[in-house]
Amino acid sequence: MSQIDIQIPTSFDPFDEVVTANSVAGANEYVHLRVQQRNGRKSLTTVQGLKKEFSYNKILKDLKKEFCCNGTVVDDPDLGQVIQLQGDQRKNVSTFLIQAGIVKKEQIKIHGF
Repeated sequence: MSQIDIQIPTSFDPFDEVVTANSVAGANEYVHLRVQQRNGRKSLTTVQGLKKEFSYNKILKDLKKEFCCNGTVVDDPDLGQVIQLQGDQRKNVSTFLIQAGIVKKEQIKIHGF
């Protein structure tokens, strides 16, 4: 009998490409825009993976003023600082970050439904 090479599939980790707090966001790392469903029609938009040299509070202030929504900066032990905004603001935030010159279009990944 001949040996058959069998490949056993490994478990899939959806957050495998997430930028950790120890790594520095470089030219080929992504800014992740996600939406999280709260209750009913309410949702949160999270922005994660921005470079550490940016002032998250100033970016948040401009985002809140531009889109007329509330938001906060959350310190996550695994992911570092994450910006949270009320509502589904993924497309608005992506265009804002590109026009402000914070990231390039190729560096943005939009997740969600």
